Amino acid sequence: MTAARGNGGGFPNELSKVLSSAPFAQAFTICAIAATFMIPLLRNLMGWPGVVGVLCTLVVLAVIVLIGRREYIEWRGWWPLSVFAFIIWCAMSVVWSDYSIYSLVGVGYQVLVAILAMTIALSRDMIQIVRATGGVLRWLLSISLGLEMLSGIFLDLPIPFLSIEGNIAVGGPIQGIFVTRNLLGLVTVIALITFVIERRTRSVDKPVAFFSIGLAALCLLLTQSPVNQLLILFVLVATLALIWLRTSPPERRRLIQGFLLTASLLTIIGIYVLRFRLIDWLNAGSEFGVRYRLWRAAWDIVKTNFLEGWGWLGAWRSEVFPYMYINIVVDRQHASALNAYLDVYLQVGLVGIFLFLMLCMYAFLRSWNLASNRRSVVYAWPALVLVALLIGSAAESTILSGAGWLLLVICAAKASQTMSWRNKIGQRPSGPAAPLQHPDNIP
Repeated sequence: MTAARGNGGGFPNELSKVLSSAPFAQAFTICAIAATFMIPLLRNLMGWPGVVGVLCTLVVLAVIVLIGRREYIEWRGWWPLSVFAFIIWCAMSVVWSDYSIYSLVGVGYQVLVAILAMTIALSRDMIQIVRATGGVLRWLLSISLGLEMLSGIFLDLPIPFLSIEGNIAVGGPIQGIFVTRNLLGLVTVIALITFVIERRTRSVDKPVAFFSIGLAALCLLLTQSPVNQLLILFVLVATLALIWLRTSPPERRRLIQGFLLTASLLTIIGIYVLRFRLIDWLNAGSEFGVRYRLWRAAWDIVKTNFLEGWGWLGAWRSEVFPYMYINIVVDRQHASALNAYLDVYLQVGLVGIFLFLMLCMYAFLRSWNLASNRRSVVYAWPALVLVALLIGSAAESTILSGAGWLLLVICAAKASQTMSWRNKIGQRPSGPAAPLQHPDNIP
């Protein structure tokens, strides 16, 4: 009986060790990243109830990870106040929303993904997050390309329940498991950034790295998305700017940063002035025409409730006003405004767009500063991912939900851990009892 009691007492201890271990935290990270990137596929296969079930299960695992690894987590300065401020304002919009139940569901979905992102940022170092993201995207792009080949070459039939049209035999456009070519294009841009960082940090073998980069480049080419063709140019320019900064002497970096800021502002003005020529050059006239009509219809509705917005929703529901009205005006069914900034303005008003822009600005500036000054090239990953997300948000609303929202919160949280002003509060200048630094704070 004593032995039986000993064995019975040992099992909880062994289980506790497993749940608090680094491999369990890494397994959770991979599952959370995979689930959020696979939301379009899960929605097609199981519907929204299935997606919510998966996210709720992952949140339970996130709580277990945070409790199990609480002694290894550096809690000081981890909370990005800009993220919490935006979420709180979205939650407050439930009060004045005409579709309060839907708003509550939208806020709940937003909070679930944010919890997953915060847990990943707290429990994993930057290189571990990059490796987990790279592994997930390698598999998802391979699956997407494989299904497209099955549909377009071997079967020569579309796969309707996966939204795969099977156009790969004619050179695209392809959608993979991501429903739309633009979403697949954005995912491939993020994948390219991740795979290159993996190669530079030697996180994977050369054959795997070259296969991954080639896979992402092929998927991006087959999407035939003019939006993401332009996006990859911005990412390349940002990459060259970071290389210039990182290879320059520290005393010259402030001058270079000022030059880059001025050049960025002039580029934005130039793009606006020459926008119609750029559209013709990218052969994006029809696609831009759809977006332009949608933006005008949404902007007319924005002016009605410009201060507080209509209430947070996230993805549109076509059965409620004003989204039903907008879709009637443009004579097409849209699940977003195809512009994250306009979507935020529409749903949570002037206050909401201000808080969202502050969130994006703080996340990007902190991440860019880390990428410019830290020795390891892995710190370039959040900065370049944010470039892709923030510029892509001018043509898509992906950053407001699913994988886009997860990556935004992860980047904001990791930058806040290292660059937040709250880290300076209570720190002692010297002494043998100084607290141990978090691994991400070590250059």
